[in-house]
Amino acid sequence: MSGGCSPVALAALLLTAVARAQSGVAEPGGYRTENYRSPVPATLAGARVLSTEEAAVIWRAKSGAFIDVLPRPPKPKNLPEGTVWRDQPRQDIPGSIWLPDAGYGVLAPATEDYLKRGLARASGGDHSRLLVFYCLADCWMSWNAAKRALSYGYTEVAWYPEGTDGWSFADLPLEETKPEPRPEE
Repeated sequence: MSGGCSPVALAALLLTAVARAQSGVAEPGGYRTENYRSPVPATLAGARVLSTEEAAVIWRAKSGAFIDVLPRPPKPKNLPEGTVWRDQPRQDIPGSIWLPDAGYGVLAPATEDYLKRGLARASGGDHSRLLVFYCLADCWMSWNAAKRALSYGYTEVAWYPEGTDGWSFADLPLEETKPEPRPEE
């Protein structure tokens, strides 16, 4: 079998591809601005769509920069006075850069600047460096961020729609991470 793909892994890849193709979700012309946790399209024009196995190959070879755009959980409203709030830890693909809130359909100027600086750091300023965007399965945040990177002139953009859900399901390693700092932090 070519590419070192086991029969079980090949079957899983085919099932994932069939499920995406059957989802019937059309690729929108613009950014998704609501219902971010819902079925995603099978495509992203101008980008490669990666299976878990393909993402793992890139990760093992260290041939791309992995970028997570899952939002930070918000601080609960109406916490009693004096309550200490601690962010929930994020389990991420090792070596990733976490740019929370950078996958919304509409970005405030400060968030867009944060994304641009994060991408410049991840790519080392090389617009042809492979960037792999992800968050969770059925999450439009990574689709939006990958589409936005294409609009910024990045030419090697990949979207990993299964995100940490697919990564964890495949029993690949995860590590606790902190978000990339913002200038005001």
